[in-house]
Amino acid sequence: MICRRLAVVCLVLFVSRGGAVAEETKGRSVRVAAVSFVPEKFDLSKNAVQLEKMFREAAAGGADIAVAPEGILEGYVVNEIIAGKAEAEAIKQVAVSIESPTIKHFRRLAKELDMCLVFGFAERIKDDVFNAAVFIDDDGDICGTYHKMQLAEGYHSSWWFNRLGRRSRAFDTPLGRCGILICNDRWNPRLAEIPSLDGAQFLVIPSFGSRSAAQDQAVLNRGRENGLPVIEANVGVTLVVNDGKIAAVDRKEQGITFGTITIGPKVKRDRGKRDDVEREFLEWRRSEMVRRFRRTQARLKKAGSK
Repeated sequence: MICRRLAVVCLVLFVSRGGAVAEETKGRSVRVAAVSFVPEKFDLSKNAVQLEKMFREAAAGGADIAVAPEGILEGYVVNEIIAGKAEAEAIKQVAVSIESPTIKHFRRLAKELDMCLVFGFAERIKDDVFNAAVFIDDDGDICGTYHKMQLAEGYHSSWWFNRLGRRSRAFDTPLGRCGILICNDRWNPRLAEIPSLDGAQFLVIPSFGSRSAAQDQAVLNRGRENGLPVIEANVGVTLVVNDGKIAAVDRKEQGITFGTITIGPKVKRDRGKRDDVEREFLEWRRSEMVRRFRRTQARLKKAGSK
């Protein structure tokens, strides 16, 4: 009898370990949701209510992770400030710290829904504000944050309300190692390569920008170049890339797109190459952000003279 029981135990262990190996080799299927709605400018409370509602709908649809757009909490207001349509000080009313009651609320929500949450917000760190995204896991823990690394509008050192990110790193989550890009970052292959070299197994992209076919192609290319699935939540374009193809896409301003991605096995990080690519990017960024800033100022001056 004991021998028979041992044989059964050994068989169970063999099957379970074999299954684990097979799953590790083939990858893990994850149901994802990309959320879109148009946030109200400078209305933190209203946007937070709407975001919670949509996250609850994503959970009801069986999602393991839900991704929402860039700046979804404050309404992505930096362009209004740069154009002189709003005072820079106004962002202090809607920028929140990572320890704020607002972020803690969404940490509790993630735990309640048993679902990972990713969304963009204006993060206040001391006297500076960053265009940020946060990844909260299904236990309500913060796995990682990211600050946008390149800006379409360019950059000036006086822009305390719109600071540039200093570096990009992947981070561990219950679903695998994740890398984040924010909106304009998606146009730059280096900014997807950096987290990939840091061991990312999937990418998420909160966005609030172009809805063109070119943006779809950019997101698809970032996935193909690195062999990674991608979830993009852009206001008016929700997109899921898997196995080098667009697996799901929608162009509704308000709605949720569901899809499935396959998160592959862990990969070894190449820190040396990662740092080389990041260094090349930062050197390029130094002059490129000045060029874009001047272009933005010229455009605003022309518009103001009409």
